[in-house]
Amino acid sequence: MGRARKSKTSKRDKYASFDLTEEAEEDADLPKDEAGRRKIKRQYAELLGIRIEKLRGRILNRERINKTIEGIYFICGGCMKVCHSLDDGLEEDPNNLNNLCGACAKQKAQAAAAAAREASAPARSSSRKRAVAN
Repeated sequence: MGRARKSKTSKRDKYASFDLTEEAEEDADLPKDEAGRRKIKRQYAELLGIRIEKLRGRILNRERINKTIEGIYFICGGCMKVCHSLDDGLEEDPNNLNNLCGACAKQKAQAAAAAAREASAPARSSSRKRAVAN
């Protein structure tokens, strides 16, 4: 007696729970390489899940785009998002423990500048008061 045939299921049926149409529509207006990087960043975020907090500030992967340009996927130490050096910028930490995206690095620099101004401002005002009092 012969075997009963198994029904063939397509990949589309197996992964019906994933909704890929929304992501494709969002990336339609982007250049092909940027859309690909955005897709890979989403995949990293889904794959890592809750481990993103543990890997915060670390480099995930380096890729050679051409002979002179290197792309780096990393988790930002500030906003904890998966970022790419070409899209989001990168302030690389020498110890590879607190890499920051461009936006977080800019905020950190602005906060440091404001703190420096604040620290130097009271010293100036007190010396002026002394000069006026004399």
